[in-house]
Order: sequence, then C-alpha cells, then structure tokens
Amino acid sequence: MTNIEAALAQLVRQDAPRVLALLAGRFSDLHLADDAVADALAEAAKQWPVQGIPDNPGAWLNRVASRRAIDRVRRLDVERRRTRVAAHELHADPNETTTMHDTFLIDDPSSDPNLPEDQLRLMFLCCHPALSTDAQVALTLRLIAGLTTDEIAAAYLIPTPTLAQRISRAKAKIRDAAIPLHLPQQLEHRLDAVLSVLYLVFNEGYLGRGEDPEPMRVDLCEEAMRLTRSLVELLPEHAEIHGLLALELFHHARHDTRLDANADLVLLPDQDRTKWHRPDIEQGNAALRHAMALKAPGRYQMQAMIAGYHTNAPDAGETNWSRIAALYDRLATIDPSPIVMLNRAVAIGMAESPQAGLDALPKGDDLATYHLFHAAEAELHLLAGSEEAARTAFAEARRLARNPAEIRHLDRRIADC
Repeated sequence: MTNIEAALAQLVRQDAPRVLALLAGRFSDLHLADDAVADALAEAAKQWPVQGIPDNPGAWLNRVASRRAIDRVRRLDVERRRTRVAAHELHADPNETTTMHDTFLIDDPSSDPNLPEDQLRLMFLCCHPALSTDAQVALTLRLIAGLTTDEIAAAYLIPTPTLAQRISRAKAKIRDAAIPLHLPQQLEHRLDAVLSVLYLVFNEGYLGRGEDPEPMRVDLCEEAMRLTRSLVELLPEHAEIHGLLALELFHHARHDTRLDANADLVLLPDQDRTKWHRPDIEQGNAALRHAMALKAPGRYQMQAMIAGYHTNAPDAGETNWSRIAALYDRLATIDPSPIVMLNRAVAIGMAESPQAGLDALPKGDDLATYHLFHAAEAELHLLAGSEEAARTAFAEARRLARNPAEIRHLDRRIADC
C-alpha cells in the first residue's frame, strides 16, 4: 500500500465519521452531511495523488466537505426560490424569504472535526426508536464507525445487498419522516443500540471479517474504547457501559500477541502472556468491579467476566472452564443468540468433554455460513479424535472465511489433520 493509499484509507476510517458527525449537527441534515463527506472523499482520491497529502488531512476533509454541503444547500435554496416564483400559490407563506438552511451558511473551516461528543451524539441520533434496532446499528456503523457495507454485512452474517438496502431504507426514513436531529431527554432508551454499535465496531477492529489485508485494526478498537469511555462519563450509573469497557479492555490487552511476525494468527492458548498489557487488564478488572457494584447484571458484564477468567489466568492450563461454561449458561438466558450458544458449546467441550461440546452445538441454519461455527466444530472433532470429521469442518470454514490471516490459519489446521 502506497503512502497515498494509506492516507486515504485513514481518512475514510478515522476522519470521515468525525466530520460527518460535525456536519450533521451543524446542518441538521444527516443525508446532506453524508453526501457532502462522500463528495469530499472523492475529491481527495482525485487530488491527493497529484497534489500530495495535506498537512492536516482531517481539517482538509472538514473544510472541503463543509463547502460541498454549503454548495448543496445553496442549490436547494435556488430551486426553492424558483419554485416559489413559478408556483407561489403552493406555499403556505409566499412572503417568507428565509430558507430552512439559511442559519447554517457560515463556512467555518476552523471547526474541530475531532470532538468525540459529536460522534457520540450522532450515534444516539441514528439510534432513533422509529428505526428497527438492526437498522439503527447498521446505519450507525456505516456513518459513524466508517465501516463498509461488506464489513457490516459480515458482522451481521447477512448478504451485502440486504445490508445495503437496510441502510438505504433507514436513511430514507429519517429524511422522509423529517426525524429531528436532536438528542432525547432520556438517553437510556437508545442505550442498547449504541452499546451494540460500539461492541460491533470493536469486534471488527479486533479481527475483521472482510478481505482487508490487515487482520486487525487496532485504530478501530481504540476508537470504540474512546467512545465507550466518553459514554461512561456521560452515563456513569449504567452498569452495562462499564461492563462493555471491561470487555474491550480485556481483549485489547492481548492485541500485541494475537499475530506472529508473519501476521499469522496466534490462538489464545499459544499467546505469550508475559506480553499482555497489564494496565489494560487492571483497568478491565476495575471497570468490571464497578459494573458489578451497581447490581444491574447484563450481557456485556457476563461477557466481560468470561473474558476476565481467560485474561487473568496465569496460563492456558489454569483457565477455569467450568466457571466459564456456567457463565455462558447464564448469558444464554439473557441473550440466546446463535453465537452465544456456539461459544457455550465450546466452553462445555472444554469443561466436560469434546462430545458434550459437539452435542451442545446450536442446530439449524443460523450459523451455516459463519466460518467460526465450522472451525469450532472442527476443533471439537479433533479433540474427540475424529480427524476426518475435523478435516471436513475445517475445509468448510476455510471456504467461508475471508480474512487472510484466518484463511492461512485454517490451511495450517487442515494440514495438521
């Protein structure tokens, strides 16, 4: 990847969501902000290879996107005035000369696109109750987290065209229903969707589901953690926010050991625990204690407890799998999703026997296209001594995987069989 390509990729991933949040608040128009940022990104792809990378790419994007937004507003205003002149009787107040965007026509290139509260604010705005929860999360991942439709679709385990339609319908509903871009008084009503967004953003950075040559995107993990910390400050008495932060910290503590020198995956039992980041683990333990003290258990706290058992174990052999399996039993009563049931089966396989784990695997087609389901099934078969069944399951996982590091790992596992 060239310097220009890397800078453009960073612009899309890090700066574009922040600028979009800033413009959406400034112009009170989500669709306008999204289009303006898209125009500016296209301009960057055209100009930068010729003129070079600006000294401050984020400020450049903010300035250009702001101007594109103003251009669009002015064109709309001209069209309205022409319509008013041609068919003034269609307007309730033909003497009105002020347009809905007149107060936003001040171009302020000094505006800072890096304010976390702008992004957090827009996350709550996108999570409007008029939208379905899936639409809320998908729209926010696309606009605020900067994930592509391919990446979001992979996280949702659905086809990309289906996800693209979901995002388009959500944006259209906000526009057509004139849903106001202001924060509700009760943020708690939208908190579940916002936490889901942050969790999925972190997971995508932790190990992307797409074909990106970078198996991990630490910047995306750190962005999710930064926004989660902002949310902790905003709503400090909500236990699940502390639970999510603990979960992110426990996983992030291991990021230096998850890949070897060849960028190949290193599984949890084989990681060098002396290189795990102890401050992250200690902060995770503190966040989890804070969450539990609030006595409002939830799925993120339970997942954090499970991650804590892994991260605090001195070595893989001392992992308390019985306790982890019991926690998955409790988690399944709150969140009986197919992936939770899959992880529960793996824990049972480690705590009891490989065959017990195989028997506990979720049935049905929900995970048929999820490569990690087949990889987990293969590992359980291998532990049970069924090499042929393991090879078949590994091959199916390899067929469905898209992340290059995972594909290489599965190739090695197939060879091991």
